[in-house]
Amino acid sequence: MDRCFGNGPNQELYAKYHDFEWGVPSHDDRHLFEMLILEGAQAGLNWETVLKRRKGYKNAFHQFDPVKVANMTDDELEFLRENPGIIRNRLKIYSARKNAQVFLSIQKEF
Repeated sequence: MDRCFGNGPNQELYAKYHDFEWGVPSHDDRHLFEMLILEGAQAGLNWETVLKRRKGYKNAFHQFDPVKVANMTDDELEFLRENPGIIRNRLKIYSARKNAQVFLSIQKEF
């Protein structure tokens, strides 16, 4: 298969993402919220860095349940700064809660 990325050796993670997710339309709100959280974490980093931590993000952010993430406390978010399964940047962690709140607002409107 021709790919725009994920062709090299040891790039199975990229290849799987390319073949089954990238550019594939999704209408599943939970999956769209997951992509929002992961894209926010990726800012300034390469995508592979985030893909390798995807499971950690899923566990840290309540299986990408936007209602639960929107209601996370500051203490819960601060606790995540010690979690090696995610990018531990404070602003990126706190942005997940804000993005969840906005996501729910948009979801309610539409």
